[in-house]
Amino acid sequence: MNDKLFSRHDISKITLRPIKDSDQDYLYQVYAESRADEMELVDWDDQQKAAFLKMQFDAQHVYYMKQFGDAEFDIIEYEQVAIGRLYVERRADDIRIIDIALLIEYRNRGFGGYLLKTLINEAANNNLSVSIHVEKNNPALIFYQKLGFINVEDQGVYYLMKWNEESA
Repeated sequence: MNDKLFSRHDISKITLRPIKDSDQDYLYQVYAESRADEMELVDWDDQQKAAFLKMQFDAQHVYYMKQFGDAEFDIIEYEQVAIGRLYVERRADDIRIIDIALLIEYRNRGFGGYLLKTLINEAANNNLSVSIHVEKNNPALIFYQKLGFINVEDQGVYYLMKWNEESA
């Protein structure tokens, strides 16, 4: 963890709270920001991009809710300000990170690393693995590898990555 970015006292200000129906606009914003780099590559106007992103967000949200019924779908807050989302499913042998995304201004400040290390510590204490699907072109891929995640399966656009004690 990079203590230059924030102190231990500041870390205690990171909290998670379950998403609510009233969070849909915010969750869409987080999703849209997570796709901003991709949208720069297409020759669409802002209205077309927004329509596409809204359609994709709605489809993803419905899929996550149906596919991962027992998961925790949380808003990440820092000093009671929403800064991202974290969706996690705890399985008998694995902690599956369904999705982690931060608003642009909160990226590369240690928040995601703190949350991931918290999940890794939970897994290590309970003899579990941690898994996540990561797009092959995601800049965070290197970060996951530094945390000890390894590619266990090539799934086309994604890698299934896993952390366990042996890979750390």
